[in-house]
Amino acid sequence: MTLVTNSPVWRPYTQHALQPGAIKIVRAEGCWLEAEDGARFLDAISSWWVITHGHRRPEIVRAIKDQAELLDQIIFAGFTHEPAESLARRLVEITPRGLDYVFYSDSGSTCVEVAIKMALGFWRNRGEARTRIVALEHGYHGDTIGTMSAGARSPFNASYEALLFDVARIPFPDQGREQQCFDALEAACKAGGAAFVAEPLILGAGGMLIYSASTLREMKDICARHGVLFVADEVMTGFGRTGTLFACEQAGIVPDIACYAKGLTGGALPLAVTMCGKEIFDAHLSDDRARAFFHSSSYTANPIACAAALANLDIWEMGAREAVAKLCAMQAERLARFESDPRFVNVRRLGTITALDLATPRRGYLASIGLELLRFFNARGLLLRPLGQTIYVLPPYCIEAEELDLVYAAIDEAAAEFRG
Repeated sequence: MTLVTNSPVWRPYTQHALQPGAIKIVRAEGCWLEAEDGARFLDAISSWWVITHGHRRPEIVRAIKDQAELLDQIIFAGFTHEPAESLARRLVEITPRGLDYVFYSDSGSTCVEVAIKMALGFWRNRGEARTRIVALEHGYHGDTIGTMSAGARSPFNASYEALLFDVARIPFPDQGREQQCFDALEAACKAGGAAFVAEPLILGAGGMLIYSASTLREMKDICARHGVLFVADEVMTGFGRTGTLFACEQAGIVPDIACYAKGLTGGALPLAVTMCGKEIFDAHLSDDRARAFFHSSSYTANPIACAAALANLDIWEMGAREAVAKLCAMQAERLARFESDPRFVNVRRLGTITALDLATPRRGYLASIGLELLRFFNARGLLLRPLGQTIYVLPPYCIEAEELDLVYAAIDEAAAEFRG
């Protein structure tokens, strides 16, 4: 396995003193990555949770090529284009009913940042002094200032504490502790909360922590009773990861604001949307320009990215749900072998996602076990990137049974080597 070491690139979430090199990938197809030296890696985490139907899905590649021949980029203030208009109409059709407006951005962090700004603008334009953001414990919502503030205080953002605003933090609803979560949320809402931000059903970077659909529904009901806006961060959970197209479907709820990103283009290009109801849009609608929603990025609604997203929606219409159902079943079958294995704790699954914690005293995101496991899996031709002692499997929906077997065989082998 050849590593690129002499490089001026500063990589994300990487301590270069411990990881001085990187594997140079030159080609990808389906679930597989091919390195410059010919080594192959099974992408078992969808390249940081973005690839849904597989790398270089032909329909999406074709849509990108066709759109690039027509229009590459155009300012989205005062101008528009058909890919953005068509995509917005189709998203309104398939997302929970009541999400009637689509605001484009280019990443998960920015679309959640947009949601927070929308919520604060909503209350300000209505003349109500609500500015407190409420957030779920252990959450991760991105790396911009607003999203870091809403996310858990952790090594991810400790250096930037002086920039972060305070939020009301709600205890995570572990099984048996749901009422503690509900009581804290009720109190925060009564105290004049502006918006509650949560990842529905599963917290990603917080450790793949899972809670029930009934808990999600109760949290939404509490917010509704007190007029607090409910923001669903479906950046990771959207587009099939939890077994349904959107996680909120399982609770039968419609968020006031919803954020979608990673799987929106099938993972081929960066694109994100923040969707909201008419009431939030109308609060910004005025003859007074000062009440406008002031947010943009240079590449808002990039036509090529929108074309990729339209091709992704076509794939969903053609039967992607069947592939998701198949993967859910395969994941459940393979995880079962570890459910009573003393080498693991908290063995869990939600839809296409599985996770299990290695029974080791070395715990936490910064524990050395995470980096050791990463190297172990890379040496066996797997892209698995544990969150400390938490090993999770989140593959593209096109993965086959024998490929998934390789992943779980390596997890079994890792447990034997790293349990201590």
